[in-house]
Amino acid sequence: MIDTYGPLGFGSANAGNLFQSMTDDQARALFEAVWDAGVRHFDTAPHYGLGLAEERLGRFLATKPRSDYFVSTKVGRLIVADSAVPAGERHGFVLDGGRRQVDDHSADGVRRSLTESLARLGLDRVDAIHIHDPEEASAGAAANLATAIPACQQLKDEGLVDWVGVGSKSVPALQLAVDHGGIDLVMVAGGLTLLTQPAHPLLVDSCAASGVGMIVTAPFNSGLLATHPPRRDSHFAYGSVPEEIFDRARQLAEICAAYGTELPTAALQFGQQYPAWVATVTGAASPEQARETIARMGQQVPAELWAELRRAGLIG
Repeated sequence: MIDTYGPLGFGSANAGNLFQSMTDDQARALFEAVWDAGVRHFDTAPHYGLGLAEERLGRFLATKPRSDYFVSTKVGRLIVADSAVPAGERHGFVLDGGRRQVDDHSADGVRRSLTESLARLGLDRVDAIHIHDPEEASAGAAANLATAIPACQQLKDEGLVDWVGVGSKSVPALQLAVDHGGIDLVMVAGGLTLLTQPAHPLLVDSCAASGVGMIVTAPFNSGLLATHPPRRDSHFAYGSVPEEIFDRARQLAEICAAYGTELPTAALQFGQQYPAWVATVTGAASPEQARETIARMGQQVPAELWAELRRAGLIG
């Protein structure tokens, strides 16, 4: 089971140069800090730096016993060589030139995606694969899930993965996946956080009823909930912070403080209240930030805080 590896997973987007460049040595130091702090669940994707995060994570995991960690990656986007692509920032990642991504949710595309991810990771299997943002490809979520889910199940039947999931910022796309069937997990990116809960109650209840595990990702909403108090220059949903969202975050921080809890600690532990929850995955930009985040997962949050936030209508 995923929870055998602990409640917290580490997402590798920062090692793919999310928002800022990172050297190979800095990425390795980040992974080392996370490992030394006890985390054994790692998540990555071809999308993160166009394969860079997978390559860096793979080099780090090569130094660890395979049985000691859980690793997941994603399918639905292929990385292809293209000499015409210049260096620069795309999709929030600071990238070298020469590569671009292509959406492909076909059976062949899903298999090729996993095969290439395994090569970048230096592994012969992963524990889980997640269909990545199926709603963002041109055919739409329903059509993409209809081809990708059976393809992932075939890979599972062959022993290349143990778990099949869908990861998305879109709650409707995740709901479509649960309704379709054939999946074990959903990665809810920003849809079940202390600040924003569009996954509650429908998706939460559907997962509980169908036995689909929920992995809460982006619990800090891309950074806004990562500091106490929240900072106006932070990110929300990988972009700037709308004024009404910042006001809500500030209100949450004030209530948390009244119960002796800092905003990031409550944000990190929020998902554990729901029966279908199996893990929370978050990232970090530095070893110091990673150690602080991991320590917060073990801090006590009073039950009275959750009750007060519900009375205030801030959580479901």
